[in-house]
Amino acid sequence: MRLGGWVAAFAAVAGCSTVTPEALSPYRVEGDAIHQRLVPVAGDAARGKQVVSGRDSNCLLCHSVPDAGVRFMGNLGPSLAGVAARLTEDQLRLRIVDSLRLNRDTIMPSYYRMDGLKQVGAAWRGKPVLTAQQVEDTVAYLLTLR
Repeated sequence: MRLGGWVAAFAAVAGCSTVTPEALSPYRVEGDAIHQRLVPVAGDAARGKQVVSGRDSNCLLCHSVPDAGVRFMGNLGPSLAGVAARLTEDQLRLRIVDSLRLNRDTIMPSYYRMDGLKQVGAAWRGKPVLTAQQVEDTVAYLLTLR
C-alpha cells in the first residue's frame, strides 16, 4: 500500500477529527525545520500529551513514550524518550507536519499535509490528520521529553 493509502487507513482506524483545507495555516520549510508556529498561540503540553496518547494521532502505535500511562506501545519508530534533547522545537514541528520531507521512505504519516498523497479515502481527502493547534500542542509536549 502506498503511503497515502496508509495515511487514509490510519485515519479511518484512528477516527480522526479533521479540518477543512481553508483552515490550514501556511508554513515554510527551511532545511530540516519549520521555524514559525502554525498558530499564534503557543502549544499546550498537556493537550499535546493527549494528542500523542490519543486515537487522533495514534503515535503510540509506532513510538514508545516514557510517561504515556499506557501499557503497550509500538517499536516501529524511535522511542520518544529524550526527543527534546535530540531535536529542536522547529525540527519537531517539521517531523509532525510532514516527515516525508526528511525521509521519503518513512512510514510516519504527514499529519498536516494534504497535497501529493495518493489513495486517500474519500472521507479524508483534502483534510489533514491534525489541526494546526494540535501540531503545536504536540510539539510543546515533545519538548518536555528530555
